[in-house]
Amino acid sequence: MVRAVGVDPGTYSMDLFGFDDETGEVFLDVSIPREEVTRDPEIVLKHLRDTNADVIVGPSGYGVPLKRARETTDEELSYATFITEKDYERNLRIVGLRKLMKMMRDSNLNIWFCPGVIHLSTVPRYRKLNKIDMGTADKIFSVVAAMRDEYDRGIEPKDMNIILIEVGFAYNAVIGVKNGKIVDGVGGTYSTIGYLGSGALDAELAYAIANSLEDFSKIVLFKGGVAYLVFENPFEHSVEEFVRELEKNEDAYMAFIEGILKDVSRILVSVDEPRRVYLSGRFTRVERFRRDLEDGLSNMLRRFNINAEISLIKRHGRNVKEAAEGAAVIANGIGGGKYRKLIESLELWKSSGTIFDYIVDRDLRGRVMERFRNVPL
Repeated sequence: MVRAVGVDPGTYSMDLFGFDDETGEVFLDVSIPREEVTRDPEIVLKHLRDTNADVIVGPSGYGVPLKRARETTDEELSYATFITEKDYERNLRIVGLRKLMKMMRDSNLNIWFCPGVIHLSTVPRYRKLNKIDMGTADKIFSVVAAMRDEYDRGIEPKDMNIILIEVGFAYNAVIGVKNGKIVDGVGGTYSTIGYLGSGALDAELAYAIANSLEDFSKIVLFKGGVAYLVFENPFEHSVEEFVRELEKNEDAYMAFIEGILKDVSRILVSVDEPRRVYLSGRFTRVERFRRDLEDGLSNMLRRFNINAEISLIKRHGRNVKEAAEGAAVIANGIGGGKYRKLIESLELWKSSGTIFDYIVDRDLRGRVMERFRNVPL
């Protein structure tokens, strides 16, 4: 029996999910607004202490090689949540995550931090060149939730060939799994345009922005998405409202849907015969959006002569997102529970390195690593 808990650090909410793999009991199903976590990260630890969990997988930002939280270094925490000193002073949401990860490291709970896609040995090195965001740790959580569904269908890890699409409040991501291993990923700031976030920037645009601002804040990365074509302040509106407002700005909707399809086509180079395409994230709960995305996917896959089923990830909790459940599945596997074969297949234990290791220009790589190594925790 393993009592496992997972924590997903979403942009809109931080979700906590816990289950007992012997009884099937869901004993933790809590969603906390990120503003509350930024103000008081201790609120998350209070919930975790009350669970009597055997293993907890905590929010891990861009990720660290799989290890107990108490074993992580200051440098690893800095890189997993890398920001400038000015962004630290602005108290962005990622600062709350940074502080929470440090508090988790210093606690006596059995908390583990997980890698991002770029840390995985199963992703060929050549796919990582000049990349950072191939999928943050929480995107791996969502992949594991999809793999859990496959496993519960009776499919062995070695036979799992799937693509995960996550359509979140800030960013989109598409991750590919081949023979039970993550082999490629398009993370939120590397994907095409998202709801809040601009997604991957044309390098010339990045140059223009960087030379037009006093400092290039991460705030820029959380703006410029399709929501800003419809709303002045997207945080004051629901994703359901965005979908209802489409008649006023078809460009926003078409850019959103088509961008996801283009990201899927990139992953089809690495996973050319997926058995299923899984959908997750806040937007996939909006029926009209999900139907339009499924129609677009079906048409595209048909053109590529791919016969793949499109499925929603099964949600066992009422309040939390899929990623929190996936994090709990990882915790279960770490603890030797019923899903340990999934975690063994993913080879998370072999994860290594830092998110900056694949910057091709060595001098620039050294400057970047030095720049973000010593920002306060």
